[in-house]
Amino acid sequence: MNDQNDIATPSQTASQSASQSGGIGFFEKWLSIWVALCIVAGVMLGNWAPDLFQFLAGLEYASVNIVVAILIWGMVYPMMVNVDFASLRHIGERPKGLIITIVVNWLIKPFTMVALGILFFEIFFVDLIDPADAQQYIAGLILLGAAPCTAMVFVWSQLTRGDPTYTLVQVSLNDIIMVFAFAPIVALLLGVTDIVVPWQTLILSVILYVVIPLIAGAITRKRLIGTSGQSADGEAAIARFTGRIKPLSIMALLATVVLLFGFQGHVILDRPLLIALIAVPLLVQSYGIFVVAYGAAYLWRVPFNIAAPCALIGTSNFFELAVAVAISLFGLNSGAALTTVVGVLVEVPVMLSLVAFANRTRSWFPGK
Repeated sequence: MNDQNDIATPSQTASQSASQSGGIGFFEKWLSIWVALCIVAGVMLGNWAPDLFQFLAGLEYASVNIVVAILIWGMVYPMMVNVDFASLRHIGERPKGLIITIVVNWLIKPFTMVALGILFFEIFFVDLIDPADAQQYIAGLILLGAAPCTAMVFVWSQLTRGDPTYTLVQVSLNDIIMVFAFAPIVALLLGVTDIVVPWQTLILSVILYVVIPLIAGAITRKRLIGTSGQSADGEAAIARFTGRIKPLSIMALLATVVLLFGFQGHVILDRPLLIALIAVPLLVQSYGIFVVAYGAAYLWRVPFNIAAPCALIGTSNFFELAVAVAISLFGLNSGAALTTVVGVLVEVPVMLSLVAFANRTRSWFPGK
């Protein structure tokens, strides 16, 4: 068994065709600039029109914001069109990406997060933060570290031209493990035993971010291939379709950034120093975990279209779940809840910087 030069599966061929036919669009080329502008716009609008953003924030069910869910659906759907169910049988022949995902997300990430929390809030920032508040911030970090990403990773995978089918399997495997491991790990690290997992949030998020767009993508893919009559023509039709809708996916990402920063615009301006202090261990964790996962994939000679999403999955967080648990355990205005919100604010810029780095280092890895 050799992972270095696997024969391209149909899903890999589809993604390569899509990337070759679409190229780098206007919004993708200058994505960092657009995101920076959207961050500024979100903070400003959140302070200028707080009632509007409060109304939008209230449109939620089981702690999942419906507006953000729709936008994420718009980001995820184009990649789901490229998922080839026929190639799922080949996943077992390439286990390295799955092994890295499991080890990083469940045996490393939660524990490095709590270690960084203690290091910064109990040692480095001990003169800047009240000890009682420090424990709250550490708790928020633990909740983020124990909740690997479910939705946005599809976006990061798409931006690195990752294998969509393999990414789906990686995310699905994390979701299954999370059902059984999230509560015990959080209970262990927090030192409490009465963790109540918000199952509605967990299940609804998986349905919204994985199941629905996957079904829609499968239906679209079947129709595109069905009208072409031939496999090669079908893959070309898929490439043309995803190329046409890719700008809509980027626009959904930018709109999500505006909303997320708009929701917390007042907090950012009112408590900038605290936000910065909380962001420090999150930044160290994010870049550190990426280095671990990406480095392991490099040393193990994992193909790039598996290695990049693999590392990005470990870096990003399931912030809906973390926020919901923080609120249920510690309260809406708690330091733990604030920390999970800062995690949301930090994640998008950090992930985009890592996407850019991964794309620049594509040549380090075997495969396309």
